[in-house]
Amino acid sequence: MATMTDVARRAGVSVATVSHVLNGTRPVLPHTRQAVLDAVDTLGYTPNTLARSLVTSRTRSIGLAVSAISNPYFTEILQGVEAAALEAGYGLLISDPHDDPRHERRVVQLLHERRVDGMIVAPSAEPRELVGYLRRHAVPTVFLDRLVDAHMTEHDPPGGAGDTVSAGDTVSAGAAASDGAAVSPGAPVAPDAPRFDQVCAESAAPTALLVTHLAGLGHRRIGLIAGQSGLSTTGERVTGYREGLAAAGLEYDARLLVSGNSESDGAERATAALLGLPHPPTALVTANNAMTIGALRALRRHGRSVPDDLALCCFDDFAWADLFSPRLTAIAQPSRELGAQAVRVLLDRLAEPDRPARTVRLPCAFVHRTSCGCPEEPGRTEAAGRTASSTLTEKGTAS
Repeated sequence: MATMTDVARRAGVSVATVSHVLNGTRPVLPHTRQAVLDAVDTLGYTPNTLARSLVTSRTRSIGLAVSAISNPYFTEILQGVEAAALEAGYGLLISDPHDDPRHERRVVQLLHERRVDGMIVAPSAEPRELVGYLRRHAVPTVFLDRLVDAHMTEHDPPGGAGDTVSAGDTVSAGAAASDGAAVSPGAPVAPDAPRFDQVCAESAAPTALLVTHLAGLGHRRIGLIAGQSGLSTTGERVTGYREGLAAAGLEYDARLLVSGNSESDGAERATAALLGLPHPPTALVTANNAMTIGALRALRRHGRSVPDDLALCCFDDFAWADLFSPRLTAIAQPSRELGAQAVRVLLDRLAEPDRPARTVRLPCAFVHRTSCGCPEEPGRTEAAGRTASSTLTEKGTAS
């Protein structure tokens, strides 16, 4: 196999110059750089990444822990992470924590033991052990999609401070109950400094937009199938639901807010519970793509037609959303951009380890179709409820 010395000899430069070209550690004259690259191509030289990592203490690899197999939304995020990492010259080690707190802690440890330079993690609803491990070992980490409390510790009891959401915006931690049971949001949490970098999409304002849209169509009983308790996305969407009701002048009815536990089967049971109420909702918002499928299954099983018997809007657009009849009105998250942004934030952290932690929020889009009861408007897409805090914002404060 060709060595770096062989490349240097063929290009007529020093070994140090070859290293600078390949690692980007120092500017090199264009003609010299090209000579090195030509020599690399001619000789078929492949850098020894293992040897380089021993010298630099860097492996140029990123660990990614997301439930990509069980959640198609994260599959699209994965594509964004992979593309951005590859463009930056980083490899990717992927593990699926299955949204299980103990498994999550284990897979992150395994990634860390493989000496990844940093990690991107979509935390579970109970990430205390995960956060404790990352802090103890000072692992450069970006939390993706779901935010964590700035003050969480491994020793927080369930339902304590660790279940509170705080990431630079005032949000509520929706305390989702069992499937089909009423859900009440938690108290607002004061803004605070996250101790990790975080990247997520807006959730509250887009959910409020779905509610006000349905209210504008004349609906007065609007239900929400909320996600798993403890997730920041659940809390923020519950907050948005209540804000949307208030903006439309509608009274909040706790019986219309139920938990689907972020899964299809849970949403099917929750939707059936709503349909069994003495005064069921006439419109429904589902808080993620899996729960949309479950809600549709329940509606079909109970002989209800969308939108004639019940209007439907959903959080998360997905590839086949416009293949349903009627086509699904949805909030589209910038999933690939979320993944790419997480990589950029992590690379910034690796370049400047002492920089203040920050939370980056990306706006969503309202994709208007026909499941809400509106007539077809081909191609209509608009910003989803942007507020002062919802447009490509970065909330940066010292850890």
